[in-house]
Amino acid sequence: MTTPAEYVLKLKTKLAISSIIASFNVVEEKVWLDRGYVRIRIALNNGDFLEAAEYFVLQNDDLTTRRYRYQWMDRERKKLLKRWDNVEHYPDLSNFPNHIHIGKEENVEPGESLSIIQLLDVLAGEISIKRS
Repeated sequence: MTTPAEYVLKLKTKLAISSIIASFNVVEEKVWLDRGYVRIRIALNNGDFLEAAEYFVLQNDDLTTRRYRYQWMDRERKKLLKRWDNVEHYPDLSNFPNHIHIGKEENVEPGESLSIIQLLDVLAGEISIKRS
């Protein structure tokens, strides 16, 4: 079992050692025995920017991401590259409410629930493809 406090420590460690991250700032962090919330601003090594917010709960000895919003933008923070979230505003998409905005707010595809830790792995793959 991973506690919310252990999860946040694991996340900060991943952020500190990740090869795709230039720097990060924890904007907000709240941890209780059974849940937590973290919001982080991340400068990526390729110059892009990521803002990540995640609310998670501990249920039956499992940590589950309940609410999330991860917004990946260009270096000027003007162009949306992708935003993963689970706000319940696209009920007709498969895998509702999880979805991804790609390039534009109105360009929406089904998505999967992700933690910030999982997202960092996804981004590492996408950034290496983007470089090619």
